[in-house]
Amino acid sequence: MTLIQCGTVSFENIEAVIFDKDGTLANSHIFLRNLAQKRARLIDAQIPGVQEPLLMAFGVESDRINPAGLMAVGTRLENEIAAAAYVAETGRDWMEALSIVRSAFVEADRVFHRKADSTPLYTGAKELMQAIAQANLKIGILSSDSTANVQDFVDKYELNTFVQLAMGTDTGLSKPSPELLRQACVALNVLPKRAIVIGDSAADMEMACAANAGGCIGVMWEPINPASLKQADALAQTFAAIQVVTI
Repeated sequence: MTLIQCGTVSFENIEAVIFDKDGTLANSHIFLRNLAQKRARLIDAQIPGVQEPLLMAFGVESDRINPAGLMAVGTRLENEIAAAAYVAETGRDWMEALSIVRSAFVEADRVFHRKADSTPLYTGAKELMQAIAQANLKIGILSSDSTANVQDFVDKYELNTFVQLAMGTDTGLSKPSPELLRQACVALNVLPKRAIVIGDSAADMEMACAANAGGCIGVMWEPINPASLKQADALAQTFAAIQVVTI
């Protein structure tokens, strides 16, 4: 029998491990901060005065980004809608506000054209995946990013031999919807109760609990309020704290 162990907590009868990407597998905080700043500057160039409120909305705090903020856990669509709301407050029509924001986001993408290049794996991530794969457990990545970016991340860091599912939020659903996790489990051909989720946000933990997953581990690589991970069954400060144990 194979166990996933984190501290004093053991997860039994597990068939799959489903990872979040940004902030969990990928060190994306510098990239997300820079992207948020570029988006805000481009929008401010057309709507002067919105840059600082936008940065606050995106979760940019001085020289860091809030790991539980909009840029870190929100989908692209959610970021667009939030930004457009600030533009609309200046008196612009809603469709015009959306057009301005989407144009700025596309322009920012041209500057940061390959996210995977700027979001390296955290230390120990690949080693843990290898141990999970060697134990014949399935591995999935379920991210608020696009599926294309998730797959590009897998390709960039040569994770294809470990990862059976690279899934983003392209269908309109977003975390913490339990339906996202259920869809991931269907794709992996496992029941939610046979899967555990590893993530860095309250959305990951809430999603896992709502879908009746086999458990959830909250990771704390970056400074984060432990209260945001209160639904986690266990907390890890390094990947080395998560062990695959065969008994």
